[in-house]
Amino acid sequence: MEPAPFPTARPRRLRRTATLRDVVAETRLHPDQLVLPLFVKEGLAAPEPVGSMPGVAQHTRESLRAEVAAARREGVRSVILFGIPAHKDHHGSEAWNPEGIVQRALRDLRDDHGDDLVLIADTCVDEYTDHGHCGPLRPDGSVDNDAANAAYARAAVAQADAGADVVAPSGMMDGMVAAIRAGLDEAGHAEGAAIMSYCTKFASAFYGPFREAAESAPASGDRSGYQLDPRNGDAGVREALTDAAEGADVLLVKPGLPYLDVVHRVKEATRMPLAAYQVSGEHAMLHAAAERGWLDAEATIAESLRALRRAGADLLLTYSARLAARAIR
Repeated sequence: MEPAPFPTARPRRLRRTATLRDVVAETRLHPDQLVLPLFVKEGLAAPEPVGSMPGVAQHTRESLRAEVAAARREGVRSVILFGIPAHKDHHGSEAWNPEGIVQRALRDLRDDHGDDLVLIADTCVDEYTDHGHCGPLRPDGSVDNDAANAAYARAAVAQADAGADVVAPSGMMDGMVAAIRAGLDEAGHAEGAAIMSYCTKFASAFYGPFREAAESAPASGDRSGYQLDPRNGDAGVREALTDAAEGADVLLVKPGLPYLDVVHRVKEATRMPLAAYQVSGEHAMLHAAAERGWLDAEATIAESLRALRRAGADLLLTYSARLAARAIR
């Protein structure tokens, strides 16, 4: 006797009410998953709005403290700091100055929030060099890989000393995670500062507004010689596996939404904590469309962040973290 056929499936039964949809939702978005990128600039008398990034500003130390306090009240518990120094040089030495702008800002925020805030510091030198590249240059204009790694290690130690929970190397140099881990361990931070590596960072056209905010556009050439070619997904997975083997604690894919396939592949290949960066160009596009009335800002930003979560990201770096936190409460 043949078994009775299964009744016809009716998936719409579970979509009938908002509560039913919430109960069976596969992907959860929570303020704890959001990381707010912030810019702090030395020598400012007042915060300076970034024209190409609605809602984003270059902050003074005091306005940064106020911005973080407001974000905390809305449920955002993690920030990543980018610094713009008053003085730049060939090596980017302000990146590891104990009294550099990011180190002072880290101490301010640690004093304000103690361990209730996760402090992440971008660990690179492009904002600090007079040529805008991610490491000292050789005579032929190329970045000196090993000299860059030495600079990152020094900057990471200074950031950890100032209170960073996580250092985030973003220069895409070969061996940068191993160099930073060795430097941190030697300086007594073996059990302290974690490393969130920009392991899979593409030479993307979506970074333009960031370079205005961070004042970090290269004076000559571009970063295609060390960032990943957007045409290559396999290379991104290989880079992630390499950084994981060198001691990274969290991996990061940048940009986010245009690279959902890579986010998914890196997560599947490593099974490590994974961040995705909704970059400045993504932010600018969404907000520009919302300002024209073409999109609902809260709805589209929340949807885009859920897409990154669905692809495999555990942490979401977004300039819209405060808006997103309000939208999903």
